Amino acid sequence: MYFTKIDEADYAVKPMNCPGGMLVYKRRMWSYREFPVRVAELGLVHRHELSGALHGLMRVRCFTQDDAHLFMMPEQVPTELANAIDLADRIYKVFGFKYRIELSTRPEEDFMGEIETWDAAEKILEDILISKDLEYQINHGDGSFYGPKIDFHLFDSLGRSWQCATIQLDFQMPERFELEYTGADGEKHRPVMIHRTMLGSIERFIAILTEHFAGAFPLWLAPVQVIVLPITERTHDYASSVADKLVSLGFRVETDKRNEKIGFKIREAQMQKVPYMLVLGDNEAESGLVTVRKRLKGDIGEMGLDGFIGIISTECAEKLYE
Repeated sequence: MYFTKIDEADYAVKPMNCPGGMLVYKRRMWSYREFPVRVAELGLVHRHELSGALHGLMRVRCFTQDDAHLFMMPEQVPTELANAIDLADRIYKVFGFKYRIELSTRPEEDFMGEIETWDAAEKILEDILISKDLEYQINHGDGSFYGPKIDFHLFDSLGRSWQCATIQLDFQMPERFELEYTGADGEKHRPVMIHRTMLGSIERFIAILTEHFAGAFPLWLAPVQVIVLPITERTHDYASSVADKLVSLGFRVETDKRNEKIGFKIREAQMQKVPYMLVLGDNEAESGLVTVRKRLKGDIGEMGLDGFIGIISTECAEKLYE
């Protein structure tokens, strides 16, 4: 953690989002009728990692987590766990990732709460994995200090494993922060809590994606989807109109109007791994067509702009990888 002193008081720069989630919950009394309560945030956290452990975007000292804290009654825990597992699976399938699952159990020391509570929480997690017929490994002693967890380890295109999503079952923090809700019997009860992050560190996930695709992102994911390449200054106006039409439809487009040979522009766009290039000369400007080059296939010929829009719209909608 990063510590500092302000006005003779000790402070720490936020290393985790969880206490803030507790305070958001505690702003008012909740009824069982409102459960489950799901609070999500993109929270910036700071951790003083050893300098030798830092590794590009894979391990940094300041990163953003797609955090969520779910508050519920005990009987709602299995459903919420199942929903979180399904969400992780759905997200990773979009990006084409395979993964393995680990169940991380109570640390040997420096943990909160009673061993009996930990045993019960670990059994709940294991039961939900078994009920969903998921393969998993036990990672003994690697749970958080406040509860056991389910970890998702992604495999990139080179077969390397990266820990990303985590789903943590927590009976301890609601106790420490004295969280309450009003039950059906009118009495005060203690909620159960699930900590959930799907991507983990946003920075790490972007790095994993970049490694996975070797920078050659599929069309729907590419930062620049189409680059418009006018051959001469005479076609600059036509190039601008083509780019404007694509941008108006929500596509990410750049136009290269530099005074360079078209071969140079094509090679540079290829090196930058832009999925589609539109080469526009005098003939294209006169006919209202576009000559299309695809990163993986080269020149695929002339076509109308509407036809090209149909191709890339389908490719984006179906999230194709080629």
